[in-house]
Amino acid sequence: MKDERLAQSRRRFMARTLVLGAVGGSWTVTHARAQSGNAPALLPTPAQAEGPFYPQREPADADFDLLRNGSREYAKGNAVWVEGVVLDLAGKPVRGGAMEIWQCDADGHYDHPRDGSRMDPAFQGFGRVTLDGEGRFRFRTIRPQPYVGRTPHIHAKVKLGRQTLLTTQLYVEGDPGNARDGIWRRLSEAERASVTVPYVNAADGLKATYRIVVRA
Repeated sequence: MKDERLAQSRRRFMARTLVLGAVGGSWTVTHARAQSGNAPALLPTPAQAEGPFYPQREPADADFDLLRNGSREYAKGNAVWVEGVVLDLAGKPVRGGAMEIWQCDADGHYDHPRDGSRMDPAFQGFGRVTLDGEGRFRFRTIRPQPYVGRTPHIHAKVKLGRQTLLTTQLYVEGDPGNARDGIWRRLSEAERASVTVPYVNAADGLKATYRIVVRA
């Protein structure tokens, strides 16, 4: 009888030890994850329509400076540096990717047959740069202009190799046209904040800085 009671006591002790061990192990894993420094995923930049005016063919001049098209210089509009960084959801730079932008000229025209190919020939209208080691990009262009039915915006596309990671649109903070624009209004408040930034005075015109977050 004594041996049986001893055996039962041992079994209860072992069972309680296993339960405590399991709970302790679970807490240890959870605590380790909490202490690992893993930040929550960033909010991805919202995808938006490419629109009807993406170039049908590769422009002869497609560099960072949209104010020069070949030998021509564009003098209309307000010059601006549009710059920023492209990150993945974990906050790591998308090195070696490509950033493209395209927009209308100061008179609201695109270099596209669907808009009558009426863009000023001195305005490049489209540019592409390679993201640097920190995922950064920089373009010289004009503050985006409105055209019929749309608030000022710049179209943007992020690529990695042959894969398109994101197509979106970039807006001007405080522009009165935003509240009337159906595409901008369909974004949530957080999404609007991610693609709508102030255009501030700089030494040589204006400057706008965007942070683009993609699923890479």
